[in-house]
Amino acid sequence: MSSPAYSAPDLVVDSVRPSASAVSWGAIFAGAAAAAALSLILLLLGVGLGLSSVSPWAYDGVSATTFGVSSILWVTFMSLAASAVGGYLAGRLRTKWVSVNTDEVYFRDTAHGFLAWAAATLLTAALLTSAIGSMIGAGAKATAAVAGGVATTAAAGAAGAATGATQATDAKPSLDPSAYFVDSLFRRDGAAAPTTTTSPQENAASASETTRIFANAIRTGSLPQDDQRYLGQLVAQRTGLAPADAEKRVADTFARLQTKLREAEATAKEAADKARKASAYTALWLFISLLAGAFVASLSATFGGRRRDD
Repeated sequence: MSSPAYSAPDLVVDSVRPSASAVSWGAIFAGAAAAAALSLILLLLGVGLGLSSVSPWAYDGVSATTFGVSSILWVTFMSLAASAVGGYLAGRLRTKWVSVNTDEVYFRDTAHGFLAWAAATLLTAALLTSAIGSMIGAGAKATAAVAGGVATTAAAGAAGAATGATQATDAKPSLDPSAYFVDSLFRRDGAAAPTTTTSPQENAASASETTRIFANAIRTGSLPQDDQRYLGQLVAQRTGLAPADAEKRVADTFARLQTKLREAEATAKEAADKARKASAYTALWLFISLLAGAFVASLSATFGGRRRDD
């Protein structure tokens, strides 16, 4: 009996091959580079147009409100235009996917546009970190400065007045506002003659002492009666006024100095509040423009992908 013929087993050919990556990094980086370059060009153009529209002279150039609104609109346009170009290139330059259903192609194109926007945003942020950080941090820095600035306003004014007093004999006068109040305190009226004759050094010492007394009164919030009486004696000796009139001048001068310092404090707080609001609005509008840019980049990538596949 003959043995059955041997038959080789059927060979099974594996037709399943590892598919290529669904991400075309070359197209993504190309779109990101184009978006970043266009952002830089538009930013330089916006800076040039903005500087040409403002002026340091009063009633000349655009107003601060117009400049702020124009800056917001330009930043938004810059973000949308750059994102649209970058997303379109990322979708148009990607490799055509074969045997991929329409929904998957749409998702991949959207992802390519988003990744191109993300890469361009990170690149632009790396180049403009200092500028963006200064805009966002301006409000926080100004607010923090007010906390210390308001507390030291009286001390700074007192120090300036003391410096002005010690420079009374110099050719260069002091420009500190507090020095003006101290000088006005010892100003003679009309034909009134001083009761004693003092040297310039003694006058400077009296002004410096008066400044220290005012600084302490400003810190405590009121001028003690003993200090007011003592300053009245100094004023009466220097100006020839009656003691009652001299004490009244001391009280009036101190009140005017307090008013001046309160106005400076209110101005500093108002400036800090404006800087804080401006920083907050800047951050919010940057967020909105970047979010809109991500959407436009994703949408443009799908449009570029369809054009590529057609």
